[in-house]
Amino acid sequence: MAKDSELEKNSPDKVSDKSSDKKSKSKDDKKKPAKKKKGIVKYFKDAKAEFKKVVWPTPKETTHNTVVVLVMCAVAALFIFGMDSLFGLLNGLLFH
Repeated sequence: MAKDSELEKNSPDKVSDKSSDKKSKSKDDKKKPAKKKKGIVKYFKDAKAEFKKVVWPTPKETTHNTVVVLVMCAVAALFIFGMDSLFGLLNGLLFH
């Protein structure tokens, strides 16, 4: 029964007078830095837990992926060079 009366006192539906609002605000202001501190600690603990879940690539996979990226960069560079040369040649033929 005591729990029910405590719930009624803390109920958000119940309108309270201004003096109790001032008290609750001052209590909330004091608690905010502590929550922030706990939030930061929780954030880093969660980040550490997530890093443990990560499946890191093997050195062989890393080497393979690096080679694929370098080859694709070379192909893209050759394509852009070819298009630039073609448009430069067409520009020279048409406007000179």
